[in-house]
Amino acid sequence: MTRWIQREHEMGKVITIHSFRRSAGRSTLAANLGALMAKEGRRVALLDTDFQSPSLHLLLQLPEEKIKNTLNDYLWGDCEIQAIVHEVSDRLDISLPGRLYLLPASANIAHIMRMLSGTYNFEKLDEGLCELLKDLDLDYLILDAAAGLNQDTLFAMALSNTVVIMLRPDKQDYQGTAVTVEVARNLGEVRLMLVLNDIPDEIDPQQARRELETSYNCEAAALLPHSEEMLALASKGLLVQQNAGDAYVVNLMELRERLERGE
Repeated sequence: MTRWIQREHEMGKVITIHSFRRSAGRSTLAANLGALMAKEGRRVALLDTDFQSPSLHLLLQLPEEKIKNTLNDYLWGDCEIQAIVHEVSDRLDISLPGRLYLLPASANIAHIMRMLSGTYNFEKLDEGLCELLKDLDLDYLILDAAAGLNQDTLFAMALSNTVVIMLRPDKQDYQGTAVTVEVARNLGEVRLMLVLNDIPDEIDPQQARRELETSYNCEAAALLPHSEEMLALASKGLLVQQNAGDAYVVNLMELRERLERGE
């Protein structure tokens, strides 16, 4: 499926942000990375595929009362993919040619339970992403995938050009990431990148990078330091908006540069 999306729209790239465990900073990274790319002139869409715990609408400050249709509705056949697109460029002071779009998942408990109890049409999601890449003339489509390894996660990875796997400096994260890397490699020609998040001051970033790349035989694309300012935001906004000079944002730029260089 990944190669089919590329053929339909060669300019647009699909990136999945994933972590084996929850609370690795996956959604925060997706939202800040998307905003950073859009501020630098890229056309970006963020897709929330974490149906158990959707949060991108909170990070992008889109009130739930303004969300009429969600990705859930599209997958259930209740609306077209275009009906769930919410442009958030103006909320984040993003100027042309950059644009940022959000396709949220439903935070309604009944909808969450419905998604948990059933499956959705993978082909329909594939078709919808192809439409988005073409209709919105996207440079990047970023999928915020659910944590862990499940059907939803595998769908997202299979549709991607690049899979960014996030982890914290924690033994359980390291073990789970090893499993995720192995699974992702079996999906085909997908570029894998590691992002180590929430690094305390005591850890030497360069040594951590060497250890990651040696252990997983995988590109360590960014090492993001612990940020007290990020904690203070408490998911009520984006750090790239509040403080572009924060060490987290500065190191996030390295990930953005590697993604754009296509190394």
